[in-house]
Amino acid sequence: MPVPLVAIVGRPNVGKSTLFNRIIGAQTAIVHDEPGVTRDRHYGTAEWTGKRFMLIDTGGFVPDSDEVFEKAIREQSHIAINEADKVLFVADGREGLTPIDREIALILRKANKKVLLVVNKVDAAKDEHTGAVFHRLGLGDPYTIGALGGRKIGDFLDDLTADFALQEGDGPDDQQLRIAVIGKPNVGKSSLVNALLGEERAIVTPVAGTTRDPIDSVIRHFGEDILLVDTAGLMRKSRIRENVDFYSTIRTMKAIDRCNLAVVMLDASEPLEKQDLRIVQTAVEKNIGIVVAVNKWDAVEKDPTTAKLYEETLRTKLRTYGYIPVIFISAKSKQRIFKLLDLAKKVHANRGMRIPTSSVNERLLADIQRYPPSTKTGKDIRLNYVTQVKSAPPVFAFFANEPQLVTEVYKRYLENRIREHFGFDGVPLTLVFKRKRK
Repeated sequence: MPVPLVAIVGRPNVGKSTLFNRIIGAQTAIVHDEPGVTRDRHYGTAEWTGKRFMLIDTGGFVPDSDEVFEKAIREQSHIAINEADKVLFVADGREGLTPIDREIALILRKANKKVLLVVNKVDAAKDEHTGAVFHRLGLGDPYTIGALGGRKIGDFLDDLTADFALQEGDGPDDQQLRIAVIGKPNVGKSSLVNALLGEERAIVTPVAGTTRDPIDSVIRHFGEDILLVDTAGLMRKSRIRENVDFYSTIRTMKAIDRCNLAVVMLDASEPLEKQDLRIVQTAVEKNIGIVVAVNKWDAVEKDPTTAKLYEETLRTKLRTYGYIPVIFISAKSKQRIFKLLDLAKKVHANRGMRIPTSSVNERLLADIQRYPPSTKTGKDIRLNYVTQVKSAPPVFAFFANEPQLVTEVYKRYLENRIREHFGFDGVPLTLVFKRKRK
């Protein structure tokens, strides 16, 4: 199922970024009292009661302003509204209804989108009456919340996600390999797709950012239909200046949500940048299979050790993502491009792998006994039982007497042991820790 897209809009300084942070659960957007601080769009994946959705935080919406920055915010807010499945229109309960609120409400009514009116900064029950005036906007009953302290956020999220589907991984009838080809602009994504298809399905030019919308194609590989999605290049947020780049970023994030594997393309002729690592991290956070393809390898001067040294440098920078396989390709000369598909199919199979509970316990409990968890509190932590509770993506549950005391370092140890015993190359693993029932 596609992951729903929810956009947050509203005039400046009503608490949109605070609400975004509250829902996402991380301080990822700049929050400041000065109006208009959220200059770049912010986006992330949120989850509530097993339902995932993508959230976009826009800058302050000023409908009639001619100021260049506010004009850009307005245009990008329009893009977010058009792309969204639902819109959260945030107003300020302390300041009350303003003319700008009325103008934004008019725009939203014309957009014919599902809109939830959120009156923020209602931080106590005695202030509930401040929401009444917002009925005049004609957008239904307002939700009076306090985003900063989390007041009534749970009830609001229940309603927001009421018609969202539970994200339970790939179903038995949804096993098709769906590959999102992602990476920075101009690393050769469209060239790779065209080389695999054997035709000029996507426009390929030396101009970075030619691909504005994701382009879907199907290739038949050894009797299997594989969906390829060529996406616009993911840019650093500081570079998302043009509205078309913002639009492309949204569409790319939605494309990744439709796929179960990402081919992250790097340019062998360019030094590895932080943005490359951020793109890998984006795919990891989506819990899909991942393969790193180093493109333009034919253009690199090399000796027998070049590939080994490059991969060692790459893995040093990937650090905790060392489980992701790396392949060196050339989309231009078609070097190893079909081996890339074979590798993608193996990773996809790993993602759907299910390990019998007896095998998991036999191997991991021995590892735990050999290297038991420790804690600074001195409490004895006992991990008694482990089982794989889900596949595609894989989730392992550990049952312990003090699950909250298991450290991140020990969790990484357990993940490494799972990989050592059972593989899961190219697949992010989720480990959950639960209290043992008495």
